[in-house]
Amino acid sequence: MLPKEIFRAYDIRGVVDTHLTADVVYQLGQAIGSEALDAKQTSICVARDGRLSGPELSEALINGLLTTGIDVIDIGRVPTAVLYFATHMTKTQSGVVLTGSHNPSEYNGLKMVIAGKTLAQDKIQTLYQRILAKDLHQGQGCLTQEDITSKYLERITSDVHLPKKLKIVIDSGNGIAGEIAPQLFRLLGCDVIELYCEIDGNFPNHHPDPSDPKNCVDLQNKVIEEKADFGLAFDGDADRLGVISNTGEIIWPDRQMILFSQAVLKDDPQSTIVYDVKCTKHLGDAIQQAGGKPIMAKTGHSLIKAKMLETNAALAGEMSGHIFFKHRWYGFDDGIYAAARFCEIIAGQNQTVTELFETIPDSINTPEIKIHIGDEKKFLLMQQLCEKAEFPGAELIRIDGLRVEYPDGWGLVRASNTTPCLVMRFEAESEAALGRIQEAMRVQLKLLDPSLELSDF
Repeated sequence: MLPKEIFRAYDIRGVVDTHLTADVVYQLGQAIGSEALDAKQTSICVARDGRLSGPELSEALINGLLTTGIDVIDIGRVPTAVLYFATHMTKTQSGVVLTGSHNPSEYNGLKMVIAGKTLAQDKIQTLYQRILAKDLHQGQGCLTQEDITSKYLERITSDVHLPKKLKIVIDSGNGIAGEIAPQLFRLLGCDVIELYCEIDGNFPNHHPDPSDPKNCVDLQNKVIEEKADFGLAFDGDADRLGVISNTGEIIWPDRQMILFSQAVLKDDPQSTIVYDVKCTKHLGDAIQQAGGKPIMAKTGHSLIKAKMLETNAALAGEMSGHIFFKHRWYGFDDGIYAAARFCEIIAGQNQTVTELFETIPDSINTPEIKIHIGDEKKFLLMQQLCEKAEFPGAELIRIDGLRVEYPDGWGLVRASNTTPCLVMRFEAESEAALGRIQEAMRVQLKLLDPSLELSDF
């Protein structure tokens, strides 16, 4: 059985032993290997994160790949970004990592890059069709192991330099960052306090997703208790970054992006910067004021990378915490490298993080709000909303879901491509405007589906 629902917009994701079995992953290996061979690739890197299902599924994946005749370089248990880095360092240009990312512990999945391009949308559906049609290469590849972590650390420490010592708290949420992030930041000269850096696929302390404020509480408290300069949080596979200020405030990724954009544009004037539809309106304004070209794009790590390639962007970011540096780096999302660049900027300032971000525009806003709804139902509802909803006085942006922009704020609703829910976010210049925009969205959604539970906003 090959469940179609695991083939998402920008990765493959499912519940282990229910949708994502060892047999399914073996077949995926065959399809990925065949796709890579058709793209004139002769070898592929494989990695996994710290999830409990990783060893078994990794073995199945590797065996499936080898049956196609492609050579496999196993780089072991590392963050997703190290896998991406490995495709550059080993010159394979292709790789696949087994990761459940920020999803609950019972999930796992695959993120893939072939011939330098991340698989997304139609390319992921191609894998499904290959398996159904048995359009699979036959052969016998060779398996080798390689340590890439030391090269990754060396590359970052040769690129990032801190003019003064920083005291930081690192919370890896028991995800894969715990094995490498503390080591890197000590090499950069930081005084590092570790929080939940033991890798444990049960995630016993909190869910490894810094985009949810409740997962940041322990880090906020620790930063204040230790009088640290700031805190860094990573998701399960360490491709997302969360930041906590010295006073315990969450610095959301779109505001981080304003800081990163200003720094990049000083060094690379007039460059293009991409951001997703969930980001603050202040980000686009700040990019323009700094002399850059802002481009709003669809959410999704592979979709953002495709837009970066298309526009030759120097930097990109998502509200979820994925930050993509092409400036001085490789253009893939890497929470650990982004954290190093954040350290570099802060170490070059005489202000605290709180003081610095007081100079950066802000509005009243919400974090991501998730409304749980079935996978099939969410896409139908979004189609109906885009076609039928009425928001007088607003500009409707349909790049990804529906972003409703008023002169004094905006609201967004889109279907998540990784979990069965709608994702919403709101921003406004006043509490009254925020409430008005939320109510307008609530009314339109209720008209389409009165059964929706909308008490979270």
